[in-house]
Amino acid sequence: MNTHTFQSESAPVVKRQVKLKSILQSTGLDSLILNAGPSLTYLTGLNFHLSERPVLVIFTPDTTPMIVLPELEQEKLKDLPYEMQAFKYGEDPSGWGAVFNWAIQVGKLDRKRNGIEPRQLRVLEYSFLTEFATKAKFVPAGDVVSKLRMYKDESEIIAMRKAVKIAEQGLNATLPHIKIGLTEKELATELTLQLFRAGSDPEMPFSPIVSAGLNSANPHAWPSERKLTSGDLLVIDWGASHGGYFSDITRTFAIGEVEPEFIQIGIIVLDANIAGRETAKPGIPMEAVDKAARAVIETAGYGKYFTHRTGHGLGMESHEEPYIRAGNTSLLEAGMAFTIEPGIYLPGRNGVRIEDDVIITSTGAECLTSLPREVVQLV
Repeated sequence: MNTHTFQSESAPVVKRQVKLKSILQSTGLDSLILNAGPSLTYLTGLNFHLSERPVLVIFTPDTTPMIVLPELEQEKLKDLPYEMQAFKYGEDPSGWGAVFNWAIQVGKLDRKRNGIEPRQLRVLEYSFLTEFATKAKFVPAGDVVSKLRMYKDESEIIAMRKAVKIAEQGLNATLPHIKIGLTEKELATELTLQLFRAGSDPEMPFSPIVSAGLNSANPHAWPSERKLTSGDLLVIDWGASHGGYFSDITRTFAIGEVEPEFIQIGIIVLDANIAGRETAKPGIPMEAVDKAARAVIETAGYGKYFTHRTGHGLGMESHEEPYIRAGNTSLLEAGMAFTIEPGIYLPGRNGVRIEDDVIITSTGAECLTSLPREVVQLV
């Protein structure tokens, strides 16, 4: 075991770790255990890919963080702004168990109540925990992490603003390439290239969704070989990454002349988007934003064609807490970041979605996205 002891009380991760210890104490958890993923990065500043080599970080209320990692990753621990206990293993898997057991014993995890992320922790890492902490309880603790990550600080907001700017620059550079006969796949490829040229980090939030005509009526369509045709609505849902933070935007365009109804549903969705953005402010139940947007679409007679929640949290993941949906009575608070993305999807015909990224401020909401929201005819 090696201990790295560089201290900087002002580092964001140090402040987050202090908050985590307080939350662990208040929730009665003896530890929080994370494997490679956004939450581990958020709390340590370290980046690891999920691979055949397991990685675990263990946080407890009264000890320094502990990490189990392969020896080839140990250089990442240099110059950390906080103390970290490292348990390193080599390439022979037969020796990994002993290292995990050592960390578990030092962390005193057995017979304790240990928090894990249900959506993130793999069987690979979990099997080592259960093998060497046979009397421990491992309980879902996603809410513990979300209580930290859901509130963006200024450095995170700056990164998200930049991710939005990159995404918007990438789309603007792509629009001149759009023409009748271009396939959805070709358009998605061009957009991806332009996002990288605009400065997106390599790990983007998701592959761009480019869907036209009947495919646009599928909210999560995958780009196909279908060619853009006059009369199509074209839905482009894309994002960019900067400093580990994401943007997520959707705009809808018209390819040539489209039916009057399709122009009308574009206007309705825009009004719903506006209603959602105007409702979002601190102290308002999250479901109120959903209700405001949904009411516009329902009043216009298209309620059954708005088939998903109005929004989702945004940050180090493209989907995270909070979720803007019916039944979520939690109150919006300053620092929360999420999308507002109402849509109307007419099966077998066309669809519209308009999506913006917002941050709750002390007095209202800041909309990070600035591209025109109207359904614009491109060709």
